[in-house]
Amino acid sequence: MLCGAARRRSARGAGCWPWGRESGGGAGHGGGGRPGAGGRRSMAGMRSRQRMFAAVMRLLLKCLRLGRRRRFKLVQQAEQLWHYGHLCLRSLLYNSFTNGDVVLDSLFEPVYWLVDHVTRWFGVVFVALVIGLTSSIVAIVYICLLPLILQTYTPAWICWHLAYGHWNLIMIVFHYYMAITTSPGHPPQEMHCPQASSHPPLQHLQQTYYQTPPPTFSFRQRAFHKSVVYLWVLCSSVALALGALTLWHAALITRGETSIERHINKKERQRLQKKGKIFRNPYSYGSWDNWKVFLGVDVPRHWLTRVLLPSPHLPHGTGLSWDLPPCVTKQRAPLLAI
Repeated sequence: MLCGAARRRSARGAGCWPWGRESGGGAGHGGGGRPGAGGRRSMAGMRSRQRMFAAVMRLLLKCLRLGRRRRFKLVQQAEQLWHYGHLCLRSLLYNSFTNGDVVLDSLFEPVYWLVDHVTRWFGVVFVALVIGLTSSIVAIVYICLLPLILQTYTPAWICWHLAYGHWNLIMIVFHYYMAITTSPGHPPQEMHCPQASSHPPLQHLQQTYYQTPPPTFSFRQRAFHKSVVYLWVLCSSVALALGALTLWHAALITRGETSIERHINKKERQRLQKKGKIFRNPYSYGSWDNWKVFLGVDVPRHWLTRVLLPSPHLPHGTGLSWDLPPCVTKQRAPLLAI
């Protein structure tokens, strides 16, 4: 538009119209000639483009209005479906006794099924894992360490290592076999006892002060080194874990209670303490007698036959009732003492 206005002003200044070339543009026409065919075509093209642009804009506005209406209808339909599904669910599953605990138990039902049907195979896997690891340790000791002991140690130390090592191996194998083959019994009620069972990685820093080539090792030497490292890492980690577990159970044995009874006795002791009473564990016979009951030592010779040697003796009681063991010399005080 600005370009056309500039052309018309320049044409007036020259005494002719912009279409003067095609209309003659002479003085006889007085500068007022009519537009030519080219000017009419350009004006018609401009009008057609304007009409096309207006049609496109109208079509776009219609599409926007139609999209809003459809979107609003979709939202309404989704809301109606939600309310209908919620009504159907409440009409089929509503119960006045339903609360958060019932919903939580229902959600955890697949977990309970998994525990009942899948975790029973975990015991087989763990037993096989323990047997495999123990067998690997024994093989490494016999193949790698025993020849080194026979070459470097004195005869007295050799005898001590052979005696203690084989006694320890026999006791581990016997007691583990008894643990996995002895039935725990079937009490009248179910009781789930959860058990919770990390070794930081070792970082080795090597510093080289002289530019010397590293020594070459044979395959046998590398295998010996890796076996000893594997033996040390496995035994030290197991000793650390079982050592902490042994200390914990030693404290429980000394007090004459199990892990669950410890929590029960603690709460009962706090409850009676508020009333000015003293709680006494009826199954505790004193520290020394508790250890004798745990080990099954009724007479002095049982320290040899039942503690130092493998013994399949059964504990006192049936698991549901406990009589006074023969090793206990006196009856404990009653359950409550003021």
